[in-house]
Amino acid sequence: MTDHQWTASFPGLKDLAPEITQLLLTTSKVVELPAGTRIFGPGRAPESYLLLLDGTVRVQQVSETGREIVLYRVTAGQSCVLTTACLMGYEEYQAEAIAETSVTAVAIPRAAFDEAIARSAEFRKFVFTAFSVNVTTLFRIIEEVAFSRIDVRLAQRLLQLADSRGRIELTHQQLAAELGSAREVIGRQLQEFQRRGWLTTSRGSIDLAKPDALRQLAATA
Repeated sequence: MTDHQWTASFPGLKDLAPEITQLLLTTSKVVELPAGTRIFGPGRAPESYLLLLDGTVRVQQVSETGREIVLYRVTAGQSCVLTTACLMGYEEYQAEAIAETSVTAVAIPRAAFDEAIARSAEFRKFVFTAFSVNVTTLFRIIEEVAFSRIDVRLAQRLLQLADSRGRIELTHQQLAAELGSAREVIGRQLQEFQRRGWLTTSRGSIDLAKPDALRQLAATA
């Protein structure tokens, strides 16, 4: 894909006026980043509006004690809600983003973003619709962390993360970050699931032995 084709990947941009499309195409840049790249971090202000063409980006918060929580992921066809909020509010990031896979993204410079927002109702709708959807997702995650039972949430996440063989290639610490919990809490809950015969654990991986039992627990949410 060339720089002059990327707008076709976002249906919400198909109704832009030709001059706005031209503005975006001539000022933006398609960038490719390898897996593991730290895309942004706390204390930095965004320089561009990012739209993901391919890959997955994990946005996470890290406390002063080193505890992590995964806030959300950005996948192909999406924008980053935190970047949007910081651009509009002229704020610095309070979290970090890591490329979980190799990533291809469009970077629209702040000046072009501001101009498109000011001149185009269609572009504003595109930005604010994506922002609204992402904020709703973020609030759902906060609600789950605050109010949902950890055993139910763990069962749900294990089922989501398992591959076709029923295997999850994650450490207890990584699972804890996924769920916004402590490693010790996740470790105890995995031990309980193992005691029931629902799964087996080994270093860096988990194998689901009775996914139906996990589904039954997950459905109690």
